[in-house]
Amino acid sequence: MGLTKEKLVDMYRQMVTIRRFEEKASELYKSGKIPGDVHLCIGQEAVAVGICATLSREDLIAVTHRAHGQVYAKGANLKKMMAELFGKQTGCCKGKGGSIHLADVEAGVLGANGIVGGSIGIGTGAALACLLKKTGNIAVTFFGDGAANRGTFHESVNLASIWKLPVVYVCENNFYAMSSFQRDAMAVQNVSERAAAYGIPGVAIDGNDVIAVYETGLEAVRRAREGKGPTLIEAITWRHHGHFEGENDVYRDPQEHASWLKKDPIPRFREQLLRKQQVTESELEKIEKDVQQEIQETVAFADQSPNPDPGELLEDVYKAGRNTNA
Repeated sequence: MGLTKEKLVDMYRQMVTIRRFEEKASELYKSGKIPGDVHLCIGQEAVAVGICATLSREDLIAVTHRAHGQVYAKGANLKKMMAELFGKQTGCCKGKGGSIHLADVEAGVLGANGIVGGSIGIGTGAALACLLKKTGNIAVTFFGDGAANRGTFHESVNLASIWKLPVVYVCENNFYAMSSFQRDAMAVQNVSERAAAYGIPGVAIDGNDVIAVYETGLEAVRRAREGKGPTLIEAITWRHHGHFEGENDVYRDPQEHASWLKKDPIPRFREQLLRKQQVTESELEKIEKDVQQEIQETVAFADQSPNPDPGELLEDVYKAGRNTNA
């Protein structure tokens, strides 16, 4: 599958970076440094890294409110991401988007989205643009299991299947749409079963196995580039924290939660790399130390950055159009 040692090490570094970024964001939110809601992807890092490792910088992604991992894995600048969480002028959206609306068009990130299922239509539209412009690029849309019950999901997948759009639908199934248990909200056991209704491939995979995610994503991306249309990937995973920071997470069974914590994708990948002698313990320890230093520098950058100028409040909000009255 083209996974060289360099690629494997980079995937591990990305997963650790996302984890440490999220842990620091949780700490800073609780201390009052980060305003607004924060939805963390701790426990789901393998999905973001595994899928984005199959993409080029020119490919496009549309993501949900739980998007820090995907945004970083797609190539966004970590310091600008943290500054955006702080609401600072140096943020990737100049402090106007915050955690839920991170975007970096240059990295192919069309934006996180606070609307459940909002990313699905955006990603489908991006795929249509790729097809019409004949760029050879594809789009990936990430969404949760709750969004798979929205009309947006069914309409988008139907349209993409008819037109064979170059899009990959990635459902991060962590079993809970906020506090609603997935199997209380749909009759099918797996979201991926719904692909059959639209005549496209649907596959459920272990979303805590970054190699499985990568290999499945690689095949789906290949199909999309070859003009064979969309694929629905259901990556089964688990968020370690509540739906958002500060939530009283009382609706999940403690024993189930504890069993999922033992399936943590990062120690699992670390053990796999060591077992197959693809890296040494000292190499991994250096990566982890370097990441900690990078996170410290990232926080310092965000903390020392200026607040947005109030005079720029309406800049970048509206696009100037042609005056039809002229």
